[in-house]
Amino acid sequence: MSDLSIKLNIAGRMYPLTIRREEEESIRKAARKIEEAIKAFEENYAVRDKQDLLAMTALQLATQSMKQGNKEEDHESENALRDIQAQLQKVLNESNS
Repeated sequence: MSDLSIKLNIAGRMYPLTIRREEEESIRKAARKIEEAIKAFEENYAVRDKQDLLAMTALQLATQSMKQGNKEEDHESENALRDIQAQLQKVLNESNS
């Protein structure tokens, strides 16, 4: 159970993350899902602002998560998204300092 440093590109920004090695696959999968949703919104709507795209993506993914009946998957997805959110917030706080 060692830590692993990775970099994720989400909405055109690089986010360095330190994660548990066993979480890597689910975090990368979550990041790909976010990127796919952002791309779909960009292609289907006249929205170009990254903040708006991220908000729309968050709403879509949260809605999908709530609809899923499998609580284990929901729990894993929520944990992965919480980890990403915490890491993103840390990076944003550091960049604003």
